[in-house]
Amino acid sequence: MNPQSSDITKRINEALDTIRPYLHADGGDVELLELGPDLSVILRLSGACGTCAMSDMTMKAGIEETLRRSIPELGSITAVKD
Repeated sequence: MNPQSSDITKRINEALDTIRPYLHADGGDVELLELGPDLSVILRLSGACGTCAMSDMTMKAGIEETLRRSIPELGSITAVKD
């Protein structure tokens, strides 16, 4: 892992930590699965977030928005569900 991706991974996890309490309150969570060389991000939604009908909205309006505000240089951001 190069130093830049290590720094970005740290920044992604710090940004996710700011929204995790809200996800945990509803029985869900999110984790970083992969950071690609083009700074594309793959996340996993788990717990209640993995089965919730509103998870697409949570992903777009909450998680993706938070990541883009914190790390504007990120490429695509996608999520997989449990």
